[in-house]
Amino acid sequence: MTSPAAEPAADPTASDAAAPVDAVPVDAVEPTASAAAPAAAPPGTGRRRFGAAIWAALGIVYVVWGSTYLGIRVVVETMPPFLSAGVRFVVAGLLLALLLVCRYGLGVLRVSRAQLASAALVGLLLLLGGNGLVVLAETTVPSGLAALLIAVVPAWVVLLRTVSGERPGRGAYLGVLLGLAGLAVLTLPGISGEVRIWGVLTVMAATLMWSVGSFASSRLPMPKNPFATSAYEMVAGGLACALVGLARGEQHGLDLGAVSARSWTALGYLIVFGSLIAFSAYAWLLHHAPLSLTATYAYVNPVVAVALGALILGEAVSWPIALGGAIVVGGVCLIVSTERRG
Repeated sequence: MTSPAAEPAADPTASDAAAPVDAVPVDAVEPTASAAAPAAAPPGTGRRRFGAAIWAALGIVYVVWGSTYLGIRVVVETMPPFLSAGVRFVVAGLLLALLLVCRYGLGVLRVSRAQLASAALVGLLLLLGGNGLVVLAETTVPSGLAALLIAVVPAWVVLLRTVSGERPGRGAYLGVLLGLAGLAVLTLPGISGEVRIWGVLTVMAATLMWSVGSFASSRLPMPKNPFATSAYEMVAGGLACALVGLARGEQHGLDLGAVSARSWTALGYLIVFGSLIAFSAYAWLLHHAPLSLTATYAYVNPVVAVALGALILGEAVSWPIALGGAIVVGGVCLIVSTERRG
């Protein structure tokens, strides 16, 4: 996910690795955990206005994260899923931390134990539970179908808000029902045998983990600097992915010489654009924008992913994928439109 992040938004575009740091003046805006709370406020608090920085970050997440599903699919052609995800996130997290230190000094990475623990927990939920499971699933599930399944994330967020005591509104609940109906249609390729059902179920589990991580991030004591938060999350999530890969024995029989050039290229793209740039943009959005707006990437990413999968990898777009995807996207649009009217 790109994730659902790094895979990510990507991660939400920029021309170089320093872009996520330069895109927003971090020293001018350093939100605290309490400052992030309004992002999860229930509708009915007045019409919101969003600045250019928010729309720029959203644009990165919309386009780049949509392309990461294709990148993941190419990586796992010749690389093990969890080990490749671990390398991706650890390298991206360390590079981002280095960029922050070079620009702002070591102080930018100073956090309390509670903030570090929160960032690590969210990193595990988003990157090990969310993105890691997607990488594993894409060994058998087409990239476009994976992206369409992940589009159900906003529906999970509505349900989580309801459990926490909020009341998103009737339109949001109707959108959830539509999303679940579309999800049922999207599982048909797995039920019919066209796609392994375990892969479909794995992606569905990933959407729940990603939703919980996104929901929790606005309610936990996170580091003040959103890019430092992103760095800690990526390192924690990447290390966890690597450990899971080792536990699964992915290192046995791994021949780096047999890894294709296109898999290496795709991994590099995921590190720089999918994680360093896009996941950082996503982490910044979780601090500065309403979660309901941030979640709108879920109905743009599938369009990008399905188009790229069909054009570049020749993935077939069957009627269950087209119909189920349309229903899910319609449900997400209804959820978002309900939130924006609040």
